[in-house]
Amino acid sequence: MTSTAQAQKSGAGAAHPDHLGHVIFIAAAAAMGGFLFGYDSSVINGAVEAIRDRYDIGSAALAQVIAIALIGCAIGAATAGRIADRIGRIRCMQISAVLFTVSAVGSALPFALYDLAFWRIVGGFAIGMASVIGPAYIAEVAPPAYRGRLGSFQQAAIVVGIAISQLVNWGLLNAAGGDQRGKLMGLEAWQVMLGVMVVPAVLYGLLSFAIPESPRFLISVGKHERAREILTEVEGDKVDLDARVAEIEHAMKSEHKSTFKDLLGGSFFFKPIVWVGIGLSVFQQFVGINVAFYYSSTLWQSVGVDPTDSFFYSFTTSIINIVGTVIAMIFVDRVGRRPLALIGSVGMVIGLALEAWAFSFDLVDGKLPAAQGWTALIAAHVFVLFFALSWGVVVWVFLGEMFPNRIRAAALGVAASAQWIANWAITASFPSLADWNLSATYVIYTVFAALSIPFVLKYVKETKGKKLEEMG
Repeated sequence: MTSTAQAQKSGAGAAHPDHLGHVIFIAAAAAMGGFLFGYDSSVINGAVEAIRDRYDIGSAALAQVIAIALIGCAIGAATAGRIADRIGRIRCMQISAVLFTVSAVGSALPFALYDLAFWRIVGGFAIGMASVIGPAYIAEVAPPAYRGRLGSFQQAAIVVGIAISQLVNWGLLNAAGGDQRGKLMGLEAWQVMLGVMVVPAVLYGLLSFAIPESPRFLISVGKHERAREILTEVEGDKVDLDARVAEIEHAMKSEHKSTFKDLLGGSFFFKPIVWVGIGLSVFQQFVGINVAFYYSSTLWQSVGVDPTDSFFYSFTTSIINIVGTVIAMIFVDRVGRRPLALIGSVGMVIGLALEAWAFSFDLVDGKLPAAQGWTALIAAHVFVLFFALSWGVVVWVFLGEMFPNRIRAAALGVAASAQWIANWAITASFPSLADWNLSATYVIYTVFAALSIPFVLKYVKETKGKKLEEMG
């Protein structure tokens, strides 16, 4: 019997769970890893200037402390799949939760700069694990009829985590009288900002004990009866369990374990389609999006905005990020991936160019002139909105769909690695570039946003409505 016939027999393609609320809870609990991904990635925004002041370091050293977490991210993402295959998805989540908790405590109580950098790496490792295990677990547990919508929980959780971190930072700064180094609970405000992540980290760990292991993993280790129980729990008791288990086993046996060697070929080392994936990843980061989430408070303060207001603008930017993400989730299957990417690129060019123009003016009494200040603020929100409704979501959709089945896993790994490297390059370079010339820095980001338009038009093919088996 073919896997298609098995799916029809089992009713998997149209399975509707008896307790949809419970399935939503399972997906939401797993997506807490995404929430922590977003929270931990951006909470450092509230501590940048305080770290610079406390340890009396220059922009280059500061950038390395901020960016060093991305090294941990890359390692965590590279090893999470193997860890999950050995000890299970739930255990992998629990390890991630412990690392998030330990990182939060260590970052809040550093005794030296290198100590803080170490805890940043630990947190980055947890982020990398969460970025892999959350989507994989949700895809394996979600009923086929709901997989797409439940899979979007991860991205939604990331952008909500970013927003909540900025709201918490703003609230704590106000409680400390507008001083990042003001005292709160016996610590400096920035330390409390980093330490608050203990709360969602512990919650993530507790929730991991309340959700079931992936049926796919249980079948892989011979625990068929437990897998049947969970399949009944998430897909309903009308599903033919024997057929579903057989279908999963058949799919696992027929999978081609893609390797790095499968990606080689063509004129420039990798196959052309792999270079397209790398290009999408690099362009997504080289427009400077993470400057908005790692350094926005520092950016606004550098052009004369009051620290408390700068934290508030970081929060409003993250709300715009959520709005844009929701727009993308609504239209990505209706409009298509390429049109959204192109619309986003044009919008980003406009926003970034206006920021570059505004930042080219000299400060008056430590501030940008009023017209340029408002232009920069509005343009920053426009940039984030157009990024979120396009490249923020579309790139991940492309990377999950565009590669042929035979190389998908390995190609996605290379493209994701390119994304972390590009993220690190932008994060590590921004403080020094901003010291050199803030306006020119934004001109560079504008150029990359503009170049993304011909790149998409020439090299990126639409994947909307196509079966994964058609990709090549």
